[in-house]
Amino acid sequence: MPHAFDADVISAVLRHMNGDHTDDNLLIARAFAAPADAPITDAVMVGFDGDGGVWEITRNATVSELRVPWPGGSIDDRPAVRREVVALYDAACARLGVEPRPHA
Repeated sequence: MPHAFDADVISAVLRHMNGDHTDDNLLIARAFAAPADAPITDAVMVGFDGDGGVWEITRNATVSELRVPWPGGSIDDRPAVRREVVALYDAACARLGVEPRPHA
């Protein structure tokens, strides 16, 4: 069973991702969603656990769920969430041929 993070940790991460990293959410969704005829027009991170992140993605006004496993495997602490989201971003850039921005 995957690690379940406290509600306050989930809330803080989602607020950060959906407030400061909307373009990254869309990039991750476009890189990891199964191919479709319609492009992804919106992606919102809606949750995560120790095994991966979850996004609601929109194509042609249809919303579906995308679950992406953490690149480094299962995690169980808050610092690992940041590390794995950054790793997902880097992997998404590599898949899409986009130059990643430097990480602070």
